Amino acid sequence: MSLKTQIDSAVALLQSLIETQSFSSEEDGTALLIINWLEEKGITLSRKRNNIYAFNKHYDASKPLLLLNSHHDTVKPNKGYTRDPYNAEIKDGKLYGLGSNDAGASLVGLLTAFVHFYEREGMSHNIVIVASAEEESSGPNGLNSMLEHLPEIDVAIVGEPTLMNLAIAEKGLVVFDAVVKGTAGHAAHIKENMAIYNVIETLQWFENITFEKVSDTLGATKVTVTQINAGSQHNVVPSQVELVIDVRVNEHYSNQEIADYMVANVPCDIIQPRSLRLNSSRIPKEHKLVQAGTALGRETYGSPTLSDQACLSCPSLKLGIGDSTRSHMADEFVYVHEIEQGIPLYIELLEKFLNA
Repeated sequence: MSLKTQIDSAVALLQSLIETQSFSSEEDGTALLIINWLEEKGITLSRKRNNIYAFNKHYDASKPLLLLNSHHDTVKPNKGYTRDPYNAEIKDGKLYGLGSNDAGASLVGLLTAFVHFYEREGMSHNIVIVASAEEESSGPNGLNSMLEHLPEIDVAIVGEPTLMNLAIAEKGLVVFDAVVKGTAGHAAHIKENMAIYNVIETLQWFENITFEKVSDTLGATKVTVTQINAGSQHNVVPSQVELVIDVRVNEHYSNQEIADYMVANVPCDIIQPRSLRLNSSRIPKEHKLVQAGTALGRETYGSPTLSDQACLSCPSLKLGIGDSTRSHMADEFVYVHEIEQGIPLYIELLEKFLNA
């Protein structure tokens, strides 16, 4: 099959995926599309819930394993859409539709690359591809649920829009819920120990906190108060103020370290993390996979956005078709030429890596 035919097939699959609703945990329809597309190409595959996965035909248990992963779930379309989010129209070189950029183009690109190498013998690594669910919701039945069903993964490519540059590090995430308490009562009487005034010290602490270890690729660990909730009516002094704090963690800290520090030091009555599983990730610049990409002229950088890399413990590279700034936007799109250029880049990179 010619490369042009492979690309045309990938674009057609992407259009079908766009036109099939696939909100997180509701990906049954797109899972079936991916299954049919792979089976038409003679690929032996498996399915667990809405995760579709397959291994290269000549799997050799003595060799290390490369994971190719991207997701087929989407967020819900925001209210700013002026186009039908499920109409996969190509206009002026842009393929429009929900999930086109995040992360449909990367998914069909990686699927195409997997098919390209499926029957290849003598590769340095085995390949497993996982078209995963529930990435957008960080749900329990996505890539994280697949790891127990797979052999040990040695290295991974996670397909998210990066303009086909090499995201060699990605920040982790810890979300905290905090409570600052005070004395409740009537607004005409209560003057001391008011939770709304007590929270000022807490907010100033969060505004001024810095973490000493700064990453060359990811910068500093970033702490941001994103939600405040208190009070029910004008004449009632509330008993507490509730805060939500978003912490983006660089690779120099574990999520557990951040949580321990917060619990020990934040001036509030209660603070607790929602989860510690969304860790930072990285791959050394010296890794053969990164070197294969830089040899093709691709730049390296650190990514502030979260992906399924967070559930992987192996070295992982985020690399994909499209632009992250378009993700979740109204009238989402990917340029067709980005797909036409991205698929050959995936294949060229894997040629260099798998033959190394």
